[in-house]
Amino acid sequence: MPDIFQQPLEVFAMRMLSCLAVICSLLPAAASQAQEIVETDTHNMQLVADGVWFAVGNGTVYTMSNALVIERDEDVVIVDSHVTPAAGAALLDSIAVVTDKPVTTVINSHFHYDHAFGTQAFGDDIQVIGHEYTRARLSNDPLNDPTYLRSLERFDNTVADIETRLAAADDAAERAGLETELSFWRAHVSSQEETDPVAPNVSVSDRMTLYRGGREIQLVWLGRAHTGGDLAVYLPEEKIVFTGDMMLGRPSYMGDGYVGEWGATLGRLKQLDIELVLPGHGEGFSDLRIIDYVQAYYNDLHSEVMRLKNQGYPAAEAAARVDLRHHQDSLGISELGADMLTVQRIYDLADGVAE
Repeated sequence: MPDIFQQPLEVFAMRMLSCLAVICSLLPAAASQAQEIVETDTHNMQLVADGVWFAVGNGTVYTMSNALVIERDEDVVIVDSHVTPAAGAALLDSIAVVTDKPVTTVINSHFHYDHAFGTQAFGDDIQVIGHEYTRARLSNDPLNDPTYLRSLERFDNTVADIETRLAAADDAAERAGLETELSFWRAHVSSQEETDPVAPNVSVSDRMTLYRGGREIQLVWLGRAHTGGDLAVYLPEEKIVFTGDMMLGRPSYMGDGYVGEWGATLGRLKQLDIELVLPGHGEGFSDLRIIDYVQAYYNDLHSEVMRLKNQGYPAAEAAARVDLRHHQDSLGISELGADMLTVQRIYDLADGVAE
């Protein structure tokens, strides 16, 4: 099943997919104005409403996630800061291309490293807002978080694999390509080593609204889903919501999630008056049926795993037996089985050995 933390890491494919996403992403909510894409050195800045930019990395620097840039009269609010200090600095530079207003506020959609570990690039005086759960997770040894540690291992393995292929390569063009790729990933790993995660200095329990200069920004906790502290950042005037990883255009990573509650959380998301969803990964979308499809998937996944658990299957065997192929037409689920981390997470929550 899809897993945003286990997708292939070939930079050139990623660059092509990023460009394709920019070309293909249709944002009808902004149809009343000229749709604008500003290409910076590291980002494609997609204008989705007046003064609202959807920041998508172009593959020059490894950003790993999307960000939202919201201009106000005198300053800028961003949602999510990417994966490393280098990626955060690249986002800051890209923001300077589209506005000369200073960034004063960073909102964390959730605590995961690929969305929150670039915050230090924005300086010590920045206001950082997140859910109480996000603050707790980013304040409690986040560099030893299991999800983050698994990512470090994967990135190290990526570098080692490229080094092995480079050592065996004879063709000059192939070697040049591998050297470029190796430089890219070594730069990412180097920036990881400089990471000093920043916890929110302002926390939200259920809801907070920011008002300034006619711009209304609602921070809404709709329930547990991808993590225990996912915030939806909602612009009611523009009818736009940035969902982080609570709602992608497909199922998200569930290793820290609450699959049994996720469907109800998405039900509350659907109660917002929205025309455009901007996710933490992938393209924005205005076909709100996608929320229905993903909601149904989570509900069915949880029911199927619990059925197998109640029949006495251990988690590993249950993961192999889960059958959600009836979601093929809507979500492309064509194979039997589910991610082992996801199934183990559902088991652990049911047994009371996870929080």
